[in-house]
Amino acid sequence: MTACHGDTRPATGCRETPSGLPVPRFVALKHDPANARGGPGDDYRLLWVYHNKGLPLQVFEETTDWRRVKDPDGQLAWVHKRVVLEGGHSVMRTATTPLSLRDHPAADARVTAVLSSRAIAGLRKCVDNWCQVTVDRASGWALRSELWGAEVLPLGEGCRQP
Repeated sequence: MTACHGDTRPATGCRETPSGLPVPRFVALKHDPANARGGPGDDYRLLWVYHNKGLPLQVFEETTDWRRVKDPDGQLAWVHKRVVLEGGHSVMRTATTPLSLRDHPAADARVTAVLSSRAIAGLRKCVDNWCQVTVDRASGWALRSELWGAEVLPLGEGCRQP
């Protein structure tokens, strides 16, 4: 049972979350800067500050006002819900090599752009193993497995595929 990235429908039949959204799920940073804390509150230690608007984050726990997230580097922290865009449709190229974006979802399709290492791209849609992304004015298709934030996530305990 899986849910697609960006699916922000209420998780009927799932473990209750304060937002009513499934966990795990992907979001994107809405604000720059954004504080990352050691716990769900302003009184917890500040771990670091994110400076990447649009950065995809994986939410795997939440309170009413806070989201426990994992970033593309695997770091864990709590961020306030006001700094994330639910259903945030962004991905990141985490590999050290550039990624060719193609004009249609096929390995032999014409290259339309190149996504640099550590680049953040907007996620338009995914079809099977391919995702269409945009960066600046460029657009193209890449394998889902090459983009952090485009993974198909398992639904939480007790969830049913809609």
